[in-house]
Amino acid sequence: MTIATRIFTWWKGEPVGRDDSGNRYYREKSPPEGRRERRWVIYDGEAEASRVPPEWHAWLHHTVDEVPPEAGSPRRPWQKPHRPNATGTPDAYRPPGHVLSGAERARARSEYESWKPPA
Repeated sequence: MTIATRIFTWWKGEPVGRDDSGNRYYREKSPPEGRRERRWVIYDGEAEASRVPPEWHAWLHHTVDEVPPEAGSPRRPWQKPHRPNATGTPDAYRPPGHVLSGAERARARSEYESWKPPA
């Protein structure tokens, strides 16, 4: 976190909550007349936007006005736990046949016929 972010947060920020990952969420203490309040997050560790849970994402983007409860939103049985974006890491998804997955690519089917331009 930069020194400018620390100063702005200390001067203008009001803490509103924390998520399970330790990220802290703030809103502007007194927004100027006619403008909606600013909302921001201070990440615990690496600044990775995919680490923001859905309920906090909705609050940050003014989709909802209510701050999510400390215990988090109730989860439905079909909801999976939050996972950060793994793109560019060894845990990234690689479909079958991908160069880095080690598997062999499926062979082309025999009914495939390449296009030939008319003479």
